[in-house]
Amino acid sequence: MEKNGMYALLEVIEARARMNRARVAMGIRDPSPKTLESAWRAQELGYAQVVLVGDKKEIDRIGTELEVVDTDNPEKVLSELLVSRKVDAAIRGTAKASGTLSNLKEALGMKRVCRLALLLTADGVPFFLAPVGIDEGNTITDKLRMITLGAEHIRRLGVEPAVGVLSGGRIGDIGRDRRVDRTLADGEFVAGRALELGINARHYTILIEDAIKESNFIVAPDGISGNLIFRTIAFLGGGDGLGAPVLMDDYVFVDTSRVGGHFTKAIMLASALSYLHKERKKVIN
Repeated sequence: MEKNGMYALLEVIEARARMNRARVAMGIRDPSPKTLESAWRAQELGYAQVVLVGDKKEIDRIGTELEVVDTDNPEKVLSELLVSRKVDAAIRGTAKASGTLSNLKEALGMKRVCRLALLLTADGVPFFLAPVGIDEGNTITDKLRMITLGAEHIRRLGVEPAVGVLSGGRIGDIGRDRRVDRTLADGEFVAGRALELGINARHYTILIEDAIKESNFIVAPDGISGNLIFRTIAFLGGGDGLGAPVLMDDYVFVDTSRVGGHFTKAIMLASALSYLHKERKKVIN
C-alpha cells in the first residue's frame, strides 16, 4: 500500500481542504449535538465554511454558530445549492439517502450515480471501495464503469490505482452453487477486462484479507455486499469512513451514512475535492 501513496493521500486531502476552505453544504435531518459538533469542528479546523441545510428551528434548539439554510426538504435544497453554485460542494449529512440521490440525479440530468467510498481499516490502512449503493454494481457493465471512473478519479488524487476484484467464493468452490459460480466468472472477466483497459487489476475471489494487502481499490461483487463491507468496517470493525464522493467532473457531492454522526472528515474530503476540481479546470482551460 505504501508504494501506492495511500498514506500520504490522507495528508494531501487535509492540506488541500485547509488551502481551499470551500463553502460546503451539509444536509440535516433530526439534528443532534454530536452531528452539529462534528460540522462545527470541520469549520474550526479550517477545512471548510460549513452551511447547514435543514429545519432552522430544530437546529437552533441545539444551538450552533454555523450558517443555516432553513428548509423542510434538505434532500432537494442540497442539489439546488450545488447546481446554482451557491456552495462549492455538498455532503449528504443526515438527509435521507433515496431523496437526496434522486434529487441530485434530476438536477444534474444523470441516469445513475457512481460512488467511490474512502475507508480506513481498524489498522489505519486507507482504501477505496465500490460499489457501496445497494442498487449499484449488479452487472459486469456497471462494475467496469465503476472501475474506469474510479481509477480516473483516484489518479487525479495522485495515486495509481491497484484494483482488487472480489467474488463469492474461492476457485475451488466452482460447482457448489450457481450464483457463486457466476460471481467467480464475472470476477475473472472484470479483472481481465480492466487489465486490457490499462488498469492494474487482479481477481482475489472471496479473499478480501489478501486483496487489502496489495490493492487500494476494492471492488465488491455487488452493491449489497459492498454496503455490508462498508458498514462492517466503519460501524463494527473499528475502522472509519471518510465518505463516498459521487464520480462527476463539474460538481462535488460526498455521500455519507446517517449512522455514527461524525461528518468532520467527509466535509474535509468535500473541500479537498473542490480544490482539485478547480485546479483541473484551470489546466483544461
